[in-house]
Amino acid sequence: MPTDRCDDRRGEATFATLRVAARAAPWLRAGLTPETAGGAVGHLRALLGVRAAALAGPDAVLAWDGVPDCHRERMAGHAGAALSSGRARVLAEEAPGCERPGCPAAGAVAVPLEAGGRVAGVLLAYDAEAGAALLRTATEVARWVSGQLELADLDALRRRAAEAEMRALRAQISPHFVYNSLTTIASFVRTDPERARELLVDFADFARYVLRRARDLTTLADELRCVDRYLLLERARFGDRLRFTVQVAPEVLGVPVPFLCLQPLVENAIKHGLARSGGPGEVRVVIRDAGAEAHISVEDDGLGMEPEQARLLLDDGPRSGRGEGGIGLANVDLRLRQIYGDGYGLVVESELGGGTRVRLRVPKRAPATGTARWPSP
Repeated sequence: MPTDRCDDRRGEATFATLRVAARAAPWLRAGLTPETAGGAVGHLRALLGVRAAALAGPDAVLAWDGVPDCHRERMAGHAGAALSSGRARVLAEEAPGCERPGCPAAGAVAVPLEAGGRVAGVLLAYDAEAGAALLRTATEVARWVSGQLELADLDALRRRAAEAEMRALRAQISPHFVYNSLTTIASFVRTDPERARELLVDFADFARYVLRRARDLTTLADELRCVDRYLLLERARFGDRLRFTVQVAPEVLGVPVPFLCLQPLVENAIKHGLARSGGPGEVRVVIRDAGAEAHISVEDDGLGMEPEQARLLLDDGPRSGRGEGGIGLANVDLRLRQIYGDGYGLVVESELGGGTRVRLRVPKRAPATGTARWPSP
């Protein structure tokens, strides 16, 4: 029976420690700033079991938590000692500087925090006494904090990579489409000024959406508005040769989807279903509610292609389906897999003389990843 009680206490202590660490982790995963340090430092003090704790960056103390307030003015100096040496230090012998009789935090340790091969900050722990035991505890906590800061750096790198990819994505909008659209608009200026004005507004709306400061995710409704503007401009260019239909289940309009995931599919359909055939063609966009997912298909009734050529549409090489500088299907396929997993890539179905259909499916709930973000209002 005593053994069971001991095991229970040990289990409770482990659970309490993990719970406190879990509360601090989200703050630290956002990097080391005054706001995040303020959110994490109280939890770190609980992990350390000390009277006071502080987090400092390379240039300043960011946050402090604890009852004693007599070291506040000297904390920067305490952190500086660890920053300059890059080593953990016991500050008891240096007298943390408190002249308050009976100070409950007269001893202190300072441990550097490392991330990306550099000293990113310092963890300070204050207690009645500072010695080897407190130093070991603070070192282990600092090692864990450093790990969270490393993850924060990786998250930041992924965000920068995603933003760079998005800039490259925008740069791939077909210059031929831009040229053809403006040429078509110019052709209506004399013959039908009102139509020219409407098309110019459509072009401006399309460009504004494509070039906006976007997040990884937008809504299906926004993507469809972009496709609608794109189709109106292409319809003005091809006239009655281009027919298109869009069927959408209203309940999926708010589903989060990757930015610019539909327009490239429609552009590919027009290219293969109409531009290459030289005759009339139809593009169909169908979006269905499938329970926990939305199922999307974009198809044309054009010339179609051999299965091997269809596979090349998802190849990001020189023979890929990018075509005329447009956004390749490979780009959309890659982003879908990065956000949702390998089971959510594009599926291309085609046969000679039978048209081409591209299918994708997306979960209705936004993915809980470090890179996918909901659009700003």
